[in-house]
Amino acid sequence: MPFKIPISTLVLVHTPDLRVLLLERADYPGYWQSVTGSQEAGETLAQTATRELHEETGIDADAYGGVVDWQLQNVYEIFPRWRHRYPPGTTHNTEHVFGLEVPRPVPVRLQPREHLAHVWLPWNEAATKCFSWSNREAIEQLPRRVGTCARSIP
Repeated sequence: MPFKIPISTLVLVHTPDLRVLLLERADYPGYWQSVTGSQEAGETLAQTATRELHEETGIDADAYGGVVDWQLQNVYEIFPRWRHRYPPGTTHNTEHVFGLEVPRPVPVRLQPREHLAHVWLPWNEAATKCFSWSNREAIEQLPRRVGTCARSIP
């Protein structure tokens, strides 16, 4: 298995009334997060976000106007337990934040190898449930950003 690229996307899926989708990690039960995933060679960041969203939840971003780049990046230290997935000596990852507004909580199809459960929570509850500081901060920005990241829903 090739090493992961230390560039990733975080996709904050939310409703107009600011309910946020969270996923429970299969490899670390009790740890909740938004959709995340590493960029693959040749992908744009938007393609990474769209692919990871579909792989992890079954949600088709294009059906809801596509992911929106928040133009927000976070650099964080990769947890030691996951560093073996990256090239030797890699200790940090650059995460790019995207949003996707859906009209209501939509059905989610989880990949059991990656996630155990999902939940839709009000933004403030979702923020406190996240183990990742960058995920928490993105959710805390949601009330200010929702007007700029929302697109018309068919």
